[in-house]
Amino acid sequence: MLKREAFLNAACKENAEDFLRFIQLHNDKTEPFDVEEVVQEMPRDQRDTLWGRLSLLLQHVLSKLPPQRWDEKKDERLEDMEVEISLDSKHVIAVVEGVTLVATQSVQVLQDGETYAALLGIVNVLHDVLVLLPISEAPLLSALHSLCELWWKRGLEEKEKFGRTALYVSLRKCFVLKRPSVEIQRIWNLHEVVLTLDYNSDDNKEIADLLLQCFYRSDIIRNDDGKRFLVFLFSWNINFIWVIHGTIKNQLEFFSKKTIEHIMEIYFRAWKKANGDFLDKIESTCIQDFMQNAILLHRASPVYSKVRQIVSYFHLRKGCHQVDKMLYTLYKPILWKALNAPNSEVRANATLIFTEAFPIHDPDDVKNVDTVVQKQLDAAMSLLDDPHPIVRSNAILGVCKILAKCWELFPPIIITDFLKKILLELATDSSSADVRCSVFKCLTIVLDNALSHPLLEKLLPNLKYSLHDNSEKVRTAFLDMLIKVKAVRAAKFWDVCHTDHLLARLAIDTQSVSKRIVNLLFKSFFPVNEPEKEWCSRCITLIQMNPMAARKFYQFAVKHTAPTNIIKLMLAIRRVLNSCVQDCDVSDMNDSNKENSSTECAVLGKDMAVVASLLEIVVILWRSVDKTLKQNEEAQKFTCAKFGSVMGKYFSAFEDARCTPPLVQLASFMPPAAVPTFSCGVLSKLRRIETGAVPKQYSQLLDCLCSWGKAAEIVELINDWLSEPLPTGSDKAAPSRKVRIQETVETKPDLALAYLEYLLTHSQTREKVLALGRRPLKHLHSLLRDWKLVLYAHLKSSEEPSGASVQTALKAFTCHGRLGAHLQHSSSNNRDYLLSLELDASWISERVLPFMVKPNEIEGEGLGAPLSLAVQIIEGFLSVCRDVLLVGLSEETFRGQILHLCSLILLSEAGYLCIPAILPILKEVADSYVPEDNEALDNPENPTTVILGVVANIFQKIIELLARHLRKDPEEGQQLCQSSVAALTGFLQTAQTWDRAPLNGVFSTLFAIIVVEKRYTLNKISHPEEVIVPETLDDMPPLPSILLSTILKSPLVTKAFLAEISSSLESEAIESLTELAAVLHILAVIKHAGKFKSGLKSAAECVQRQLERHAIVTVDGGDIQRAIYESSVKTINNLLDL
Repeated sequence: MLKREAFLNAACKENAEDFLRFIQLHNDKTEPFDVEEVVQEMPRDQRDTLWGRLSLLLQHVLSKLPPQRWDEKKDERLEDMEVEISLDSKHVIAVVEGVTLVATQSVQVLQDGETYAALLGIVNVLHDVLVLLPISEAPLLSALHSLCELWWKRGLEEKEKFGRTALYVSLRKCFVLKRPSVEIQRIWNLHEVVLTLDYNSDDNKEIADLLLQCFYRSDIIRNDDGKRFLVFLFSWNINFIWVIHGTIKNQLEFFSKKTIEHIMEIYFRAWKKANGDFLDKIESTCIQDFMQNAILLHRASPVYSKVRQIVSYFHLRKGCHQVDKMLYTLYKPILWKALNAPNSEVRANATLIFTEAFPIHDPDDVKNVDTVVQKQLDAAMSLLDDPHPIVRSNAILGVCKILAKCWELFPPIIITDFLKKILLELATDSSSADVRCSVFKCLTIVLDNALSHPLLEKLLPNLKYSLHDNSEKVRTAFLDMLIKVKAVRAAKFWDVCHTDHLLARLAIDTQSVSKRIVNLLFKSFFPVNEPEKEWCSRCITLIQMNPMAARKFYQFAVKHTAPTNIIKLMLAIRRVLNSCVQDCDVSDMNDSNKENSSTECAVLGKDMAVVASLLEIVVILWRSVDKTLKQNEEAQKFTCAKFGSVMGKYFSAFEDARCTPPLVQLASFMPPAAVPTFSCGVLSKLRRIETGAVPKQYSQLLDCLCSWGKAAEIVELINDWLSEPLPTGSDKAAPSRKVRIQETVETKPDLALAYLEYLLTHSQTREKVLALGRRPLKHLHSLLRDWKLVLYAHLKSSEEPSGASVQTALKAFTCHGRLGAHLQHSSSNNRDYLLSLELDASWISERVLPFMVKPNEIEGEGLGAPLSLAVQIIEGFLSVCRDVLLVGLSEETFRGQILHLCSLILLSEAGYLCIPAILPILKEVADSYVPEDNEALDNPENPTTVILGVVANIFQKIIELLARHLRKDPEEGQQLCQSSVAALTGFLQTAQTWDRAPLNGVFSTLFAIIVVEKRYTLNKISHPEEVIVPETLDDMPPLPSILLSTILKSPLVTKAFLAEISSSLESEAIESLTELAAVLHILAVIKHAGKFKSGLKSAAECVQRQLERHAIVTVDGGDIQRAIYESSVKTINNLLDL
C-alpha cells in the first residue's frame, strides 16, 4: 500500500528524482521492489492517475530537451531557457527509460475492458521518441522497440502504427547486427504487420525497400524463420511478386551455391502455399521465367549454372500431381520449340531440361500417357543425331539418366536401341572427342542400375579400342568407366579391354591415364592378400609382358598400398635377385624361400633384361617411400643393412650396361659405409671418365657423392682440373693437407665444367654444394674468374686459336657468373657477388669491346676470329645477367651498370650483333618495376624513372641499328631481325603494361620507324599506278613487316600500338600526305588480321580528320600525290565500314 502510494506520488515532474530512484530499485536485482508487481496491484483509477502523471512528466522533460538534441555533450547546460533546474541529457534519457519501463509493465497487466487512453498517449509520445532516437542510445531504443512489439501482440488500439514501427526497427537492426538471429525471429513474429501495410502507398516505400533487402541477406535467407518470412512476402501483394523476383535475379550472380539451395526452397514453398491469382503470378512471373532463362542463357553466363540449379529443384520433386501438372503447363509453350530452335546452344540447354524433367506429361490425362512418353523417347533419339556435338553430348547424358531411372519401365527393344545408338555409333563419333567422352562418362550413370549389367556385358567389348583414342580426355573417361565396371562387378574388365592393351597404353601414356590404369590393374599385379612370393611372381610376369609398363606401375603403387608393403616387396625382390647371384649368402632366407630359390632362379635364368628391370623397380619403389624411411630410422637401417650386405655381389654379378645405373642409384640411397667397396671408387670413376662424356655417364655418380655428403671432394676435383691449365701466377688451388692416393690422370677442364654445370642445374645437388660454405666455393669462384685471362689471350692472338681451349674458357666464364648468382642468393647479407658481376661488366667494356670491330674486306667474308669470340663473350655474360634479373637478385646499382654496358655495346662498331642478347635484358629490367606509383614516376630524378628512361633510349637505339643495317646489308639485316623477334616479342609484352612515360615511348619509337620506312618507300614511287595499298605483311617493307608481325602476335600489344597511333595523330605529329598514307597502310595490314575493330576505327577517324586538309592541295599537286590521296580515301572508307 505504502509502496503504491509512494510510487504514485513520485510520478510527477516535481518528484522526478524520486521516480528515478524507484526505477533504480527495480533494476537492482537485490532489491524487492518490482514495478510490474506495483502496477498490477494498483486499482484501475490509480493506474489512470499514474499514466496521467507520467504523461505530464514525459512531456515536461521532452519539451526541455527534445530527442534531436540528445547527441549534444552530456554535461552541456541548456542555453536560452529559464528553468528552475538545469536538465541534462542523461537525466532526460533516464526519465524516458523509466516511463518506458512503466508503460511496458502496464501493457502486460492490462485487462479486457479496461480503458487506457492515457497509456495510449504515453505510448504515442514514446513512439515519436523512437522515430527520432539517435543510434547511440541503444538500450532505450531496444526498450521502446519491445514496447511497440508488445502493443502489436496485445492487439490494442492503433496497433498497426506501432506494429509497423516495430517491424521497421527490426528490419534495420537485422542489417547491422553481426548475429541477427534474434531479430529475424522477431521479424517473423511480426510478419502479419505486413498485411496491414498498403503496398501502393508512398508512405510504405521505405519499408518495402527494406523488405526487398531481406532477399540480399544470406543471414536471413539461411535462417529458418527468415525463410518463413521471405516465403510469406510472396503473399503480401500480387504486384510485389515480380519485384521480389527481379531483386533475386539481380543478385543471383553474387549468391553462393549454398545460398541458391535456400533460394530454391523459398520459391518452392511460396509456390506450394500460393493459390488463385498469386499462384498464377508465381508460376508465370517466377518459375516459367527461370525455365525460359535456363533454355536461352549462354553457358558462359555467370548465372547460368544457378538458374539451372533452381529449375532442377522443381524437377527433383516430380511424382507429385501438383508438380507434374505445373511442369507440363509451364514447359508446354516453350520447351518443344526450343528443342527445334536454329541455335545449337538453345537446343543443348533445352535437351538438358527435357531429359532431366522426363517424362513431361499431364497427370490428369491418364489415357494418353503412353503416347506422350513414346513421342518424348522419339525426340530423345532424334537429339542423339543432332548435327551439333554439344547437343549430342547433352542428349547422351539425358538418355543415360532416363535409362538408369526408368530401366524396368521400358520395353527391352527401346533400351537396346538406345544403348546400341550410344555404344556402337556415338562412342566412335569421329567428328567430336567431346561426344565420345560423354559416352563413357555417362555410362557410369547407367551402371548404377544393376538391371543394366547383363546387356552392357554383351555390348561393352565393342568399345575396347577406345583405350587408344587420340584424345586424352576420352581415354581417361574410358578408364573411369572400366573402374566403375570393376567396382559394380558388371563385367570382367579384361573382357572389355585386354590386359595387353592396358599395359601398352600404361607404358606410353600421360600421368593422368597411367594412374587410372594402375588403379585398374593394381590388385592383379600386387595382390596384397597373397604371400610375398606371389608379389614377386606377378612382378616378373609384368616385366616380361611390358618392362616400361612395369616401371610405370610401381611408380604409382605407393598410392594404392601402405609403405610397409612397398618395403616388403623390395626385400622380396632382393631375395629373388640373391638367388641369381652365385655363392650368395642366403642365411637370411627362411625355409620356404630356400625351397623356392631354385625355382625363382630358373624363372629368371640368364635374362639380364629382367634382372635389370627388377633393379630399376627396386629403385622406383625405394624412391617412392624414401620420405617414409627417413622418418622411421629403424626401418631405414634395416633396409640399408639388407641391401648393403649384397650390393658388392650385385656389382660383381650384374655387369650388364642396364644394371649399372639402378645399382648406382640404389647405392646413393644408402650411407657410404653400407657399400664400402663401391663408395671408395666413385671419385676414381669420375676421374677416369673421358672428356666429352654425356651427362648420363656421370650424373648418377655425382648424385651418389652428394647424397653421401661428399660434395667437397667433387669441388676439389673441379678445382684441380680448372687450375692446372691456367697461366702461371693465377690463383691456383691451395694444396690439401689430407693424405690421399695420387692418381696420374690428365687434367680435364671441360669435364670439370660439365660436372659443375650438372651440380648447379639440379636442385638436390646444388643444395649440397652451396651447403659447403663460403671458403671452398669462393676459391672455385676465383678460379673460374681467372679464365678471363685465357679469353683475353685468345682475343689478342693474331693466329686462329684452338677451338677447344676457347670454348672451355667461354664456358668457364659463363659458369663464373652463374656460380656467383647462386652464391649471391645464398648470402643475402652482402652484394659481393653482384659486385663481381659488375667487375666483369667493366672488364668487358675495357678489354672486349675494343675487339667489336668489323674485319676489313681484304681479310675475307664472315666475322673475324676476335670479333666472333668477343660476341660470344658478351652474349654469355648477358645471358647470366638476364637470369640474375629474372630471379630478382638485382638492385638499382646492378641494373644501372648492366644497362650502361648495353649502351656501350650498341655504340661499338659491331654492337648490333648483340641485339638479340640485349633485348631480354631490357625486358627483365622493365619487369623489375610495377607501374603503380604514378606520382613517383613523375619525378625525373626518381631512380625508377631514370632506369626506365635508359631502357626506352636503348630500345630506340636498337630500332635505329636494325633499320640502318637492313638498308646497308639487307641479307645480314634480315637475319639479325629474325633472330631478334622472340626477344622483341617478350619486351613488347612487358612494355604494353605501362600506359605512361617512360616506357610507353617504346610504341612511339615503333610507330615512328614504321612510318619513316613506309614513307621512304612511297617517296620512291615514280608512277601513279605504283600506289598500291598493302594487304598482308609481305607487302610491307622488310623492317615494318617484321615489327608489325611481332606486334600482331599479341592482342594487348596491338591494342597499345593502336592507342599510340591515335595519340600521335591527335597531337598532329603526322601532317604530310605520304605520312598519313603510310599510317593508313599500317592500319590496312592490321585490318587483315581480323580483329581490333574499335581501335582501327578510332585511328581511321583521326586520319580522316587530318586527310581533309590535303583535299585542296592535291588538286594542284602532281599525279602521284593525287593517286596517293585517292587511294587513302578508299582505304579510310574501307576501314570505317568495319
